[in-house]
Amino acid sequence: MKGRFIKKLDILILRSFIGPFIVTFFITLFVLVMQFFWLYMDELIGKGLGTWMIVQLLFYMSTTMVPLALPLGILLASIMTFGNMGENFELVAIKSAGISLLRFMRPLLVFITLIGAFAFFFNNNVIPYANLKALSLLYDLRNSKPAFNIRAGQFNNGIQDFAIRVGEKDKDGRTIRNIIIYDHTNGGMNDKVVIAKEGEMIPTPDKHYMIFRLKDGWRYEEASNNNQQGSNYQQMRMNFKRWDKVFDLSSFKVSRTNEELFKDAYQMMDVVQLNERIDSFKRYEKHLSDNIGIYLGPNISVMANTHDKDTIYKLAKAAKAERGAYTTGFIETIPDSMKNQAIVQALNYVRNSKGLLDISSNDRSIQHSNFLQFNIEWHRKFTLSFACVLLFLIGAPLGAIIRKGGLGMPLVIAVAFFVVFHIMSITGEKLSRTGALPPWAGMWMATSMLLPIAFVLINQARNDSQIFSKEWYQRIWSKIISPLKRKQLEA
Repeated sequence: MKGRFIKKLDILILRSFIGPFIVTFFITLFVLVMQFFWLYMDELIGKGLGTWMIVQLLFYMSTTMVPLALPLGILLASIMTFGNMGENFELVAIKSAGISLLRFMRPLLVFITLIGAFAFFFNNNVIPYANLKALSLLYDLRNSKPAFNIRAGQFNNGIQDFAIRVGEKDKDGRTIRNIIIYDHTNGGMNDKVVIAKEGEMIPTPDKHYMIFRLKDGWRYEEASNNNQQGSNYQQMRMNFKRWDKVFDLSSFKVSRTNEELFKDAYQMMDVVQLNERIDSFKRYEKHLSDNIGIYLGPNISVMANTHDKDTIYKLAKAAKAERGAYTTGFIETIPDSMKNQAIVQALNYVRNSKGLLDISSNDRSIQHSNFLQFNIEWHRKFTLSFACVLLFLIGAPLGAIIRKGGLGMPLVIAVAFFVVFHIMSITGEKLSRTGALPPWAGMWMATSMLLPIAFVLINQARNDSQIFSKEWYQRIWSKIISPLKRKQLEA
């Protein structure tokens, strides 16, 4: 009978958790996506993005936000679930039946562990693809030209080699009046001008071209004729009743960059690909000193041509004995006729060696920075899964302690803990990028610091701690104030 009761209790706690978790997850995801749009709104607005393009960007960016929304949703849902049960005295009834808090948390812990496993699969397989699509699309949108938009009373220079001014524009968006078009295709000179009283703007069905159907206007062109007597300028003026000027709008379309150019970035790789790149960086570090020796060998001719390290000193000692005791160094052993040539050659060798060392040093610095970045990304694949479990271990006892449901106090506490967790994660990542901490230490710093707090909260919840109870603090305050009040009365 007790076993059946426990199974029903497990189903109850799972049902109580799944509903708030789904709601809080999607609310958090929506807030994060809106934050992205506020961040890039100035760069995307006014570019005439189609509905399908916006839907694509929304979908891919929301997918990349899952690693942030999932832990926060778990934290908030666990606080709300246990807070509701504490507020309705359900936790008290369960403990009275002899079921401990840890046993009560077990079905949810198993469920969150499965979510953590799914999070690793999602982070390893889906996120790289979503990053590739989202970042490449965002790159193309940010670098695309603003949409072609003619405003009355202003010159529009959006179309290359043309400046267009419209005096008036009707509400239908097509009819225009007092049109001036400067054609700069001959090198930027104002030698071709079109003036018309009215006209229409007619886009083609595929939106690749814009036709200006002008009526009752003039075309002015100025040309120069070079002859023996100098340059003569001629002006031609042509009147028209109707004239169609076609503008190419293909440059305003979003041109998609080849996604292959983005695939080598660390955000686009899974664990296997990251392991391969990390191993290649390690091999590079291992063979760096050997490569430098190979580079410098030809430039150190004396040492390169001898197997005996003492040979150079033996030669210098022999030359000193032949030329007398006043020989000051190895340079004195070289004949005067070859001394200048030897010095110039030695300086060239030194310059070449310095150049090679500078190149090797810069290359090593770049490769080491890439090694750290790829290593950080490798650890990030696993930290998300552990973050889900960790924030549940914090949220469940917190909810049991505060005994408040809804979106009031639980939301405040959840956001506070998540902000602390997020700041510590970012700090650890930045320390890893600068090399102040190893990548594993920086990426797991937030988890290692908050894990003891989770154990403390679980212990407090098991002992029915009242650290978040207002009445508990009021009783403590009254105990402190009472002796003081008695002394004042006695005085």
